[in-house]
Amino acid sequence: MTESDRNTIMIELMHRQATAPVQVELPAGRTVLEVLDLLLAHDPGKHRSPILAAKINNVIKSLYSRLSPGDRVELVDLETEDGLRIYTRSLVLVLARAAREVLPGCSVKVEHSLGNGIYGEFRYERPVKGDDVARIEARMREIVAADEPIVRHRLKKEEAAAILRASGRPDTADLVERYVPTSTVQVHTCGSFTDYAYGVLAPRTGVLRLFKLRYYLPGFILELPRPEDPTTIPPYVEQGKLANIYYEAERWGRILGVRTVSELNDAIRSGAIGDLIRVAEAFHEKKIAQIADLIAANIDRIRIVLIAGPSSSGKTTFAHRLGIQLRVNGILPVPISMDNYFIERDKTPLDEEGRPDFDSPAAVDQELFNDHLTKLIQGEEVELPTFDFLTGKRVYKGDRVKLSPRHLVVVEGIHGLNDALTASVPAGRKFKIYVSALTQLNLDDLNRISTTDVRIIRRIVRDHQFRGRSAVDTIRAWPVVRRGERRNIFPFQEAADIMFNSALVYELAVLKRWAEPLLKQVPPDVPEATEARRLLRFLSYFLPYGDEEIPATSIIREFIGGGCFPT
Repeated sequence: MTESDRNTIMIELMHRQATAPVQVELPAGRTVLEVLDLLLAHDPGKHRSPILAAKINNVIKSLYSRLSPGDRVELVDLETEDGLRIYTRSLVLVLARAAREVLPGCSVKVEHSLGNGIYGEFRYERPVKGDDVARIEARMREIVAADEPIVRHRLKKEEAAAILRASGRPDTADLVERYVPTSTVQVHTCGSFTDYAYGVLAPRTGVLRLFKLRYYLPGFILELPRPEDPTTIPPYVEQGKLANIYYEAERWGRILGVRTVSELNDAIRSGAIGDLIRVAEAFHEKKIAQIADLIAANIDRIRIVLIAGPSSSGKTTFAHRLGIQLRVNGILPVPISMDNYFIERDKTPLDEEGRPDFDSPAAVDQELFNDHLTKLIQGEEVELPTFDFLTGKRVYKGDRVKLSPRHLVVVEGIHGLNDALTASVPAGRKFKIYVSALTQLNLDDLNRISTTDVRIIRRIVRDHQFRGRSAVDTIRAWPVVRRGERRNIFPFQEAADIMFNSALVYELAVLKRWAEPLLKQVPPDVPEATEARRLLRFLSYFLPYGDEEIPATSIIREFIGGGCFPT
């Protein structure tokens, strides 16, 4: 065997759109970037979007990573959630650099998602106008067209913190210096701009060609492509109600004095977390009471309250707490679960993979559901069904209901905002509530905490506590859950009469104690290990906190247990 033979290895390259794994032969020690030409030769014309990173043995790594014998490599492009995260992080880096170059001394604060993009604001000596935003976008496009490298460096965290503080990033410097659990960290530079890396970034700016920067008083919206179609920017759809609830969350964060992970950790260290919990819970109680008061003020016309929201948003606990506040107003809620109106399992529509699609509106017996709602509103007695999930059939157990003028039907279900499911009830007789966990907490100015991340961590904990499921089970099912939300919940959220934000500023410190051990149990050789590692790294920034001071009525009790409401 020659020396060159001994240095030759086989790499199995996986790509979602390939019909089968591609075997390529190359000398040991090559980078993923050097392999791409070989892959494209085997799989021409398949890549609609830029390749941003690689998943090597279930670990997301830079395209500059070197390969070893036996490595299993999956390319990460913009058609994946991982790819979208990398694309967004990289583009925010370019945005922050461009803003500083166009408006010297200007900094960027990313706030939250909105529509198909992210909303943020500029900090500058004067209000930033529409023409300023246009100039910043033009500079971004120049940086992208130049295809500049995004260079990765590993530094001691004290050195990295000093560089970040000198470059006007005190929030990031504080988090790196005080709460990053490793002795060294990765930073990235693009031109003269340096930022701490919360994850892998794209190797060069040239792959970030698809974006729009929109002036959105008083800040901006950075519009992005979506994984389902990485070749276009979807048309912008105004979401005024969602924007307002995010503004409310930001106001709560200012009142609490906790807007970043560092500030939350400081509250834990100083012993101020108890007061923080009590005030955060009081915000929730006040908001729920206001919603109940609004319903009570219109009870002459409102006969049905519909509660909807994505998975793990706390809808069940919210419904119980709303019921208490309604009773304070002299209104007697009658809870009805839309799940009990599922059609029998053998008639349930199938999804793209041939599995029963319980999230589809067609999975609900809409005719029976509307018939019962109409009869109840008219004062007739109805026997409510119960769906037996073991047999997949609907059964009747003598649960008869008749409404008096003091009664109010409260329906919880994912289709509550879709008028097609309650077509027999006039719009004026319905009150629709959208519930979701819209966190007001950021890692730092350029890195927001995703609502989706909060919800999957909630669900991992709840599924283990109450449903006997592992973190692998929950992570594996999550893409299907998300697909159902995108189809059946998010398109209708602006139809809500009111929105309730179920996020609690302290919750990730509490959830960490339950979620970390479950995520660490995920085997490294399963596909779900990639997401488990990402979530573990995310949680590593938080100091843990116990649940002793959390009230039994808290929405977090729905996930960790110890609450006073049935889950």
